Amino acid sequence: MSADEAKVPASSGGYAKGRARREQIVTTAAEVYADVGYHGASLREIAKRAGISHVGLLYYFPNREALLAAVLERRDEEDTARIAAKVFSPRGAVQQLVDLADHNARHPGMVELYVRLAAEAIAEDHPAHEYFREHYRKTREYVHRTLRELAEQGALRDGIDPRIAAEGFVALMDGLQVHWLTSPDAVDMAGVLRSFVQQLLTEPSA
Repeated sequence: MSADEAKVPASSGGYAKGRARREQIVTTAAEVYADVGYHGASLREIAKRAGISHVGLLYYFPNREALLAAVLERRDEEDTARIAAKVFSPRGAVQQLVDLADHNARHPGMVELYVRLAAEAIAEDHPAHEYFREHYRKTREYVHRTLRELAEQGALRDGIDPRIAAEGFVALMDGLQVHWLTSPDAVDMAGVLRSFVQQLLTEPSA
């Protein structure tokens, strides 16, 4: 439970109400960020769309950075839940990443939010800059681990460097999102990723 939620009295059923209101604010903020980007979104506008007062929003999120952090944290939690497995399997991990692209194709708002924020966060003074740097580092390492284990199993084609291939996979996954947002009917994100993986494997199956 967050410190903000702890402020809400339990006797009035406030914990549940506080959590629900906090989630409503985060959901609304994600929608506003997707519409106008982080820099174009004010806390007053987010509060208005969420149906609460500006002061009410500040009760849960004292500044813009705290709210942005909550939005990014939720996205990470959702993606981690989708690709998490009780027992790690390199082929299973590859398939889960392809499946994540397929999931994203059914949620354009989420994709647009990510693309907008990632582009804005290139600036070192952006509050999400360090988040995206760490996010990309972890993603590259996850894919590198996956491809390295496939190589150890003899499942990667000769001459393929797992680290370079991992960097290519992550770059392709992100670049596809931009192309898909521009031409959703012409770009098959999951299909392109699947084709890329098949070119890496000795026995394609992803």
